[in-house]
Amino acid sequence: MLSPDFEPRSVCPRCRRPERVCYCKHIVPVNTASRVVLLQHPRERDMAIGTARMASLCLPNSELHVGVNFESSKDLDRALSNPEMPAVLLYPGKESIDVMKEPPGHAVTLVVVDGTWWQAKKLIRSNPRIAALPRYAFVPPRPSEYRIRKEPDEEYVSTIEALVHVLGVLENDRESFEALLVPFRAMIDAQISCEKELRDSRHRKNRPTKRPYRARVPKILAERIADFVCVVGEANAWPYKDKDHNTEYPDELVHWVAHRLSTGETFECLARPRNPLAPRTSSNVDISAADLEGAEPLGEMFAAWNAFVKPSDVICAWGHYAPALFRKSGGEIPDARLDLRQIARDHLKRKVGTLELFCQSVNRVPTSSLTRGRAGKRLAQTVGILRMLVEIAQEDAERMREL
Repeated sequence: MLSPDFEPRSVCPRCRRPERVCYCKHIVPVNTASRVVLLQHPRERDMAIGTARMASLCLPNSELHVGVNFESSKDLDRALSNPEMPAVLLYPGKESIDVMKEPPGHAVTLVVVDGTWWQAKKLIRSNPRIAALPRYAFVPPRPSEYRIRKEPDEEYVSTIEALVHVLGVLENDRESFEALLVPFRAMIDAQISCEKELRDSRHRKNRPTKRPYRARVPKILAERIADFVCVVGEANAWPYKDKDHNTEYPDELVHWVAHRLSTGETFECLARPRNPLAPRTSSNVDISAADLEGAEPLGEMFAAWNAFVKPSDVICAWGHYAPALFRKSGGEIPDARLDLRQIARDHLKRKVGTLELFCQSVNRVPTSSLTRGRAGKRLAQTVGILRMLVEIAQEDAERMREL
């Protein structure tokens, strides 16, 4: 419980840093002929010592976008649509041009990805339109001054340092952009000073040893990606007490779909219901009654599934209903399973609701289905959630390696 005398730290609304370490007084606006578009991974936005926001405050002719998938972003469309300032991407690679040796020679819209190298790679993979832009890269002329954050390689620099070097070449005015480093250095000095005060304080000395980093999701999500198979099942489900028909039928499997994450293979099969088709089954599963009643017997589904599934597969589903329905109907699935709903609930420490609502809450709503019917939409959503959890697990593994 917080002390009655506790007062939250005042935070600067501009730089979003505690007022004690605010660097706004050191910001000097630097005008550019080129436009700078910063694409920041959401997890980097919460990093107190990040530099993308600092760069956007220093460069009037810039804009900052936060997200992972920008393919449908109208704001980004507008930012990249100026033919007089064609867009180029600052990102290393085999096809990248050395901007220090071969600068474009005209004003450009410079797209810069902000995040850890793993996050940056994810942003590029998630945005084919950005990945297709002409690429430029550079070798820093001097080591990074980012003393408060460990870079994976000596040649890596922070986002704002990269802009100092690249804009200096693009604008043919290297001295002017050194002003971007003034708030950067002030932030670093303030951070180091605060850390020293904490280390030297009696309160800090008496605190217990820092707890080791704990993974946010199960390690298996990073270790067995090649074995993951997402599944969704649909049932011919009568109401538990159907007064009109004065009968009760158990749920029976009529649609089974799956997707192998590592290869992109997709499985789909319909099974003819043995019981009468419930009045709302067709509309619920979004498949016509004629297709359901004209499907192959359930045994044919199981035979096709057995040819698709592997003993080493890890079955991933949202909740336990689909795997339980499949087994109850007589099918066999591997024992290794992941309940993505429970993993998401444990990670967020809250109720997560239905698959559809959870996808909306974490911005993982796919634009297309993987198969027909409602199952196809849910399968695409399940795959999206699994990919998100795998990303978290990979970040956990990366952080553990750095410690």
